[in-house]
Amino acid sequence: MLKEFRSFVARGNVLDLAVAVIIGAAFAAIVSSLTDDIIMPVIGRVVGGLDFSSYFIRLGALPPGYAGSPDDYAALRKAGVPLLGYGAFLTAVIKFLILAFIIFLLIRAANRAMGMRPTEDAVAVEAAEVALLREIRDELKTQRSIQRNLP
Repeated sequence: MLKEFRSFVARGNVLDLAVAVIIGAAFAAIVSSLTDDIIMPVIGRVVGGLDFSSYFIRLGALPPGYAGSPDDYAALRKAGVPLLGYGAFLTAVIKFLILAFIIFLLIRAANRAMGMRPTEDAVAVEAAEVALLREIRDELKTQRSIQRNLP
């Protein structure tokens, strides 16, 4: 079993995946900082100077003995008050879009750098499919002309 596990881990795909997960986590921290520390404050300034990630709607009453501000999202959340945190959700969506766009740009650049073009096998398969479709078309035309000539 240990030998089988070792051969599984030694496969290129598993190692590539492990490296991708580690780099992805580090990259997510960078994007999170970019979003939280640069982009969202600018958006907050545009929409009124508030921290956009703390926009929320309180869905329940304040707990007895709560001494914090009724407008402090983090304190209310910590106190267990049910909140609809649409600002935090919107921040997460913006983080996702930024991350997805950056990954798109990286993959696009990598594909261009590696010269990702269709292989000869892919071209041959496509040519075979086109030839088969032409045969089917010609056969259908033949059947239609035979049906037209029948009395």
